[in-house]
Amino acid sequence: MKKSNLDNWIMQTESLPELTRAGLEALQLRKLNQTLSRAKSHGGIYAHYPDHIESLQDLQTLPFTTAQMLSAGAGNFLLCSQSQVSRVISGSTSGTSGPAKRVFYTQDDLEHTVGFFAAGIGEMLHPGERCFIAFPFSGPFGLGDLIAQAVERLKGIPIRAGFGQSWGDVCRLVRQTQPQTYIGFPVPLLGLARVYDKDFPIQRALVSADACPAGVMQALEQILGSKLYPHYGSRECGLGGAITCPAFQGMHLRENHIIGEIVDAHGTAVPEGAYGELVITTIGLEAMPLIRYRTGDYTRFLPPCPCGSVTRRIDTVSRKSGPISMEALDSALFSLPGVIDYQARLDGRLLLDVRVSEPGLEEIIRAKAAVCCPRQSIQVQTTPFSYQDTPFYSGKRRILE
Repeated sequence: MKKSNLDNWIMQTESLPELTRAGLEALQLRKLNQTLSRAKSHGGIYAHYPDHIESLQDLQTLPFTTAQMLSAGAGNFLLCSQSQVSRVISGSTSGTSGPAKRVFYTQDDLEHTVGFFAAGIGEMLHPGERCFIAFPFSGPFGLGDLIAQAVERLKGIPIRAGFGQSWGDVCRLVRQTQPQTYIGFPVPLLGLARVYDKDFPIQRALVSADACPAGVMQALEQILGSKLYPHYGSRECGLGGAITCPAFQGMHLRENHIIGEIVDAHGTAVPEGAYGELVITTIGLEAMPLIRYRTGDYTRFLPPCPCGSVTRRIDTVSRKSGPISMEALDSALFSLPGVIDYQARLDGRLLLDVRVSEPGLEEIIRAKAAVCCPRQSIQVQTTPFSYQDTPFYSGKRRILE
């Protein structure tokens, strides 16, 4: 089995003749101490932190950084001049309220992101193939643009599809361009595959930016005839965090730029292999490194990969949910081939607004939803899908209130 592309990218990026676990951890400690020293001298939010620690285990003695701290004052985290900032990503994420988080990147930060994206995309994209990029294109150095750069670096042809168009518009673009690969949200891809007439051209997909529950993954892999390539990323980790290799068993963490921890609700490290919250320290970001940032994402570390890579792997990532899990609902409802898309709202009852390709699904939808939330009153409304419809969600899927 071919080793993950990530290993070669790390060696090239860090000028390493080989990649071993001991060598990678030594690199992490060195870069962590460089980050601590920079943060100490800068005098921002980490000014009271030590400028040096003796081991990676000592990292656990430092306080956590939270999303609330980041929203309250992103400028306090900036370790370079404003003139060096090439891109700022700002906005509230799904399920949050209050001030938006702002994350800054230098040109080198963005170059590393493109290189990391290329390592992950290169697992599925062959030279000369067309890649349908279903993420927003918000101008130079935005997410869509960085992915397109990575595709071009691999000698592929990016189809800058964007996001939010009607099903009819997306189907026409797919029919015109005949892409072999796809990068974007998982649920809209499943909806697209189900409303496309026949001979769906997309054969392989890298899905990211939202959870891909088991039911959605199984339905997509059956349609595509191939395994999916899940990717984990966030603005806080430099947009790219972990990628899937040919073993298709978890996602390899970008460990030359990210130190990962898994902690419980009290912030204590969990035993190896146990589930908990992912905490990241971004030792590879120039503009705005974060120390022990609580992501709010839940996963676990997996044993060493069959591909032979020395990088640690994380399992499927989920968000901590309230009384009802959107991911469980997605897995259950999208197992029905007639479900194209739906929106969930909690208002005393669980209200499901479902777009379907066939009539008479109300009762089976209600029954499947009841398995996920047995003590909840459920109301189901179905509407025949239209090619003029757009996806219900413009970002991460969640229960609306």
